Amino acid sequence: MASIYNNQKIILLLIFSLVFLSSPGVLAKSRRPISDAEISQKKLQCYADIESGMWGEKCKATAVDKENCALQCLSPVCFEHVYQSDPLEEGEKDLVRSQEYKYCMHKHSLGQSLDDIRGSFEW
Repeated sequence: MASIYNNQKIILLLIFSLVFLSSPGVLAKSRRPISDAEISQKKLQCYADIESGMWGEKCKATAVDKENCALQCLSPVCFEHVYQSDPLEEGEKDLVRSQEYKYCMHKHSLGQSLDDIRGSFEW
């Protein structure tokens, strides 16, 4: 009889744990921002994928094509918010959009809204 009662307690505890841990508020608080090292590591993997042909020949045509594809690979959501409407062009170094992209990745890793990304770093 005692083992049945103990089994019921364990099952209830498991159910409670699953419900508690799967609630959005708990998960949001447990998130941490993506680190620069994680971004660098993931971007290196994107470059490797591009070189292997996973992204198609269009991503290997020029250095800027490769960079645009790497940015899209790194974070499709942030690429859409920052670069989709106006991808990088040959020789362009856009420090403002680069900062917006990094800020987007940070906010996205925390599960925060990305609505205010564009224009965050206007100089």
